Amino acid sequence: MEIKWLDWAKELQAIAQAGLTYSKDMYDIERFEMIRDLSIEMMAKQTGTPQKVVKELFANETGYATPKVDVRAVIFKGNKILMVKEKLDGHWALPGGWADIGLTAKEVAVKEVREEAGYNVQPIKLLAVLDKKCHPHPPSPYHVYKLFIQCEITGGSGESGMETSDVGFFAEDELPPLSVERNTESQIKQMFDCVKEANVPTYFD
Repeated sequence: MEIKWLDWAKELQAIAQAGLTYSKDMYDIERFEMIRDLSIEMMAKQTGTPQKVVKELFANETGYATPKVDVRAVIFKGNKILMVKEKLDGHWALPGGWADIGLTAKEVAVKEVREEAGYNVQPIKLLAVLDKKCHPHPPSPYHVYKLFIQCEITGGSGESGMETSDVGFFAEDELPPLSVERNTESQIKQMFDCVKEANVPTYFD
């Protein structure tokens, strides 16, 4: 699903980051800095983004490089799924976002639903762990794991938040325009499949 130059840039960045973390020899450090600069140059050239911006967003981390984690809450009312309209692109997504340092995945799901949709929820099951590269998302500079956590509403009411402009429940055959950076149609339909049978195991790829 990924564009090959983007794969190469991400792999070079990960190699450079690990090398800069563990190397002691000044010449090795210099070589890894050169590799990191090459990955930044590739990303900037292909996207038309200034190298300074790419470095700040793409190559600013330290330590061993690991995937980012995106947590999405899956909430049903009858045969309809809860979605929020993203202000950023005007399209719809499951409530969620990047995992926060200091919070469990369950706590992130609760927080994101409250902030984006106005509901209080109780997480009940991990439905899926998906690697973003295996699904038809737009190209991304990050390697991302997506956690889909089924939740039940315990209170609150449907209200948009700082990052959302609307909240709604949608049937499987009446999905709105999707924010495919955040979730794809096949993933949403997979969530419907996951809850149709109580004993379906957690899906991962």
